[in-house]
Amino acid sequence: MQTFNHLITTRPHEVRQVFISDLHLSPEEPALVQAFLALLDDCLALPVLKRLFILGDWFEVWIGDDAYLTLSDDARQTHWLTPLIAKLKQLRIKGCEILVMHGNRDFLLGQPFCNLFGGELIDEPYNLAVGQQHYRLEHGDALCIDDKKYQFFRKIMRNRLTQWYLLNKSLEKRLAIAEKMRQKSQQNNANKAAHIMDVNDEAVIQAVASSNALLHGHTHRPDIHQATTDKKRYVLGDWRLLNKDTRKPTVSAVIGVMITNAHSDSNKANFELVEFSSLV
Repeated sequence: MQTFNHLITTRPHEVRQVFISDLHLSPEEPALVQAFLALLDDCLALPVLKRLFILGDWFEVWIGDDAYLTLSDDARQTHWLTPLIAKLKQLRIKGCEILVMHGNRDFLLGQPFCNLFGGELIDEPYNLAVGQQHYRLEHGDALCIDDKKYQFFRKIMRNRLTQWYLLNKSLEKRLAIAEKMRQKSQQNNANKAAHIMDVNDEAVIQAVASSNALLHGHTHRPDIHQATTDKKRYVLGDWRLLNKDTRKPTVSAVIGVMITNAHSDSNKANFELVEFSSLV
C-alpha cells in the first residue's frame, strides 16, 4: 500500500475522488473523529478534488437525524458533530461533492442531516462512471449472503415501516434499542465462522456483472481481489486506533483514491487503495 500523505505532497493535482468507509465515529472514540477531521484538511488541500464518497458505517450508531437537529444552538456549539459538519461544509463550498451511503450501523441516517453540509445521501448500489469504466459502489453487507441471520435482520431494518416505527420512538428508547442491538450483534459475531461474515463469491460475481469493478467496505478486510478473470474487487478498510495506550496513538485506514494524470486525457483514471494514517 502507498501512503495517502505521499499522494498529497507529491501528486496533489492528480487526486480527483476519495473513498472512505467504516469510520465508526462516536464521542467515545475522539481520536477517530480527530483523524477524520485531519483527512478533511487533506481533502481541502487537494486542488482538483471533485468527490468524497463515504460508503457506510460513517458512525458507530445513528439513532436518527433529530438527535442532532433538535439540539439548541448552545448545545450544538459544544457537540462533537459540529466541527465535523463545519469542515464538510468548507469542502462542499470549495466545490467537492460529498456523497454518503448507508451502512449497517447508520441506516437511519437521513438527507436532513446531510443538508447541513450540502451532502447527498445516495442509494446502493451506486454506479460511478469514470470515462469508459463503471465502478459499482456499495457498503458490502448485502454481499455477505452466507450470514443468513444477518440478512434477515438487514431486510427488516431496511424496511421503511420498521424505520418509521423506530423514528417515532423517543430518543431515549432508540438509544436503548441501539445498545441492545449492538450487544446482540457482538455476541452473534463471536460465535460465527470468519468466512460467514465475508462476502460470498457468487454474490460478488453477480454484483460485478454489469460493471468493470466493485468497490465496498464493511468486511474490515482491505485488499484488492480478483472478482472474475478480468474484473477486480476493491475492499476499503475500517478506521483503526493503533498504539492507543501510548503517548502518540495513530489512526490508520485503507481508503480509495481516483487518480488522473495531470498531463493525460481526463477520462483516463486509475483507482488505487492507499493507506491513510494520522497521529492524534
